[in-house]
Amino acid sequence: MLPKDARLALLHDWLVSELELAVERIEPASSDASFRRYFRVFHRGGSHIVMDAPPEREDVRPYLAVGALLESLGAHVPHVHAAAVERGLLLLEDLGSTPYLARLAAGSDPQPLYADALAALADIQAKGGEAARALPPYDRQALLRELELMPEWFCGAHLQLALCAHERALIGESFEWLIREALAQPQVFVHRDYHSRNLMLLPERNPGIIDFQDAVRGPIGYDLVSLLKDCYIAWPRERVLAWVEQFRQLLLARGYHDAGSAADLVRWFDVIGVQRHLKVLGIFARLFYRDGKSGYLNDLPLTLAYVLEGCALYPPLEPLGEFLARRAAPLLPAANGRAVAASPGTATAPA
Repeated sequence: MLPKDARLALLHDWLVSELELAVERIEPASSDASFRRYFRVFHRGGSHIVMDAPPEREDVRPYLAVGALLESLGAHVPHVHAAAVERGLLLLEDLGSTPYLARLAAGSDPQPLYADALAALADIQAKGGEAARALPPYDRQALLRELELMPEWFCGAHLQLALCAHERALIGESFEWLIREALAQPQVFVHRDYHSRNLMLLPERNPGIIDFQDAVRGPIGYDLVSLLKDCYIAWPRERVLAWVEQFRQLLLARGYHDAGSAADLVRWFDVIGVQRHLKVLGIFARLFYRDGKSGYLNDLPLTLAYVLEGCALYPPLEPLGEFLARRAAPLLPAANGRAVAASPGTATAPA
């Protein structure tokens, strides 16, 4: 344990003095794109994960509320064994250290992994109607706020691209179209980050699902595109579309009949994918310039490629795709080079 880490000292004291665990050692488990940290605690009875969420930065109550909803639907989320809410500390079930991404990147057969992930998602959506009503809506304000991260942080801060009035108008019109399309989709329980870094490979009740605290009630295609057009690993479109149809059949088998036709679900999947990936372009850039986290810069090219692919499929989005291909894509390699050369500790936010 690092002696100058006050939060870690607090965590250790909680485990030993209050929970009376015979702690043997504490190791970093992971961090994420927020201010949360995770530690693996080894003790005489086994191991657990402790979430450290500084209360002035993070509120653990949404995590507890959403986790309880998902657990009620049969999803394998980390069971909460103890909580010190006012101190931002949670003692959680240990779901291991093998995310889907690690196994996929090592060349494992994706079919059984995605079969489990699609089945778990179908359970959440088919059974989660009442649970979804307890979540905040993914409404117009939220969708627009997220979309606007792209011109501010990706175009402005990262690419150093000054947008003219015509370009801003084009982007605004495209955003409005995307929002209308998103709100027209069937609304379901949306995890919001259902992808290969947040699905843990387990021998039983696979997958383990983490990082769900930002769940909302939103478009049916959102989690599906998070999984199948993952910002960290890509698959051929033919395979992706087969998985989309597999998911639709899983929903039908569970008695959920609002997934539309095969063509409907593909359209919903593609269009909300453009919204998600535009947002992610902004988030990945913001993580560097605002938060000093450079690890997501390498994922910008794939994320932009997804946007360009989606825009090319639907005529109302073609002007946006043409703008990004002509003005943004050529600037990305140099922008990433500048960012990598800079120290994350000295990165500054745009004025």
